[in-house]
Amino acid sequence: MFRGSIPPLPTPFRRGRLDEEALRRLVERVVQGGSHGVSVGGTTGEPGTQTLEERKRAIEVVLDQVAGRVPVIPGTGALRLEETLELTRFAKEAGAQGAMVIVPYYVKPNQEGLYRYFAEVARAVPDFPLLIYNIPGRAGVEIAPKTVGRLRRDFPNIVGLKHSSKDLEYLSHLFLEAGRDFLVFCGLESLTLPMMSLGAVGTIAATANWLPKEVALLCEKALAGDYQGARELHFYLLEANEAIFWDTNPIPLKTVLSWMGLLEKEWRPPLGPTTPEVEERLRRMAERYGLLPKEKEAA
Repeated sequence: MFRGSIPPLPTPFRRGRLDEEALRRLVERVVQGGSHGVSVGGTTGEPGTQTLEERKRAIEVVLDQVAGRVPVIPGTGALRLEETLELTRFAKEAGAQGAMVIVPYYVKPNQEGLYRYFAEVARAVPDFPLLIYNIPGRAGVEIAPKTVGRLRRDFPNIVGLKHSSKDLEYLSHLFLEAGRDFLVFCGLESLTLPMMSLGAVGTIAATANWLPKEVALLCEKALAGDYQGARELHFYLLEANEAIFWDTNPIPLKTVLSWMGLLEKEWRPPLGPTTPEVEERLRRMAERYGLLPKEKEAA
């Protein structure tokens, strides 16, 4: 089903509105770069500051530009269950191949509440593959491996999970509870290889917006059992992976992409520009990876 490198796209804005032309450029860059899928509307896409209509339109644009070349797995989670259901149904009807639903944030539900929440989503789209998005640093709560296993047993369309945490022990317990064939994706860029060595099938890594070929190749080598080759790419990508988090994601990502001429350097409040010190670090990093146009390097 789903595997490999699935870049989570940032949402480009121009004068406060969705920049559809820039979004199409981003899609084309990662697809042409060998990515195995595309995601839109996850954390990197700033979904919490967008309306439902804006999120729906971004899904439509990405599906149109991808044109069936790779799977599209939008992020459709929201704090309110009703909005999550609406977006997930929309993604299915629009032609997406699956959806990624974040653990509800801010309210810190218990495990029974999380089970019931994801059960409602799964029942609403019974033939539509779903990935649970486990990101305790943003959600404030972690969905337990036992809860995930229970959901998988009860709802066959819950097929996997994106794990955005440094807790590698979690993965071992997750595979025991949900099965070794459960589709786990790494959600922390620099831990792609360690998680894949435990059985993850790929990564949903923002770095792939900068270096799509290299991230895709790392995944391909790991899936083929070429861990020596994958290790070389792991160390090659390390600085770029860490740079994503030199400020709040997607601030560093969008900063460099703007220098590359792919989008405007624009965020939705309360996000804003990074510091001059971080910009200088990002500039040096981008130069080392050959990401900047020659005139930018000279400047």
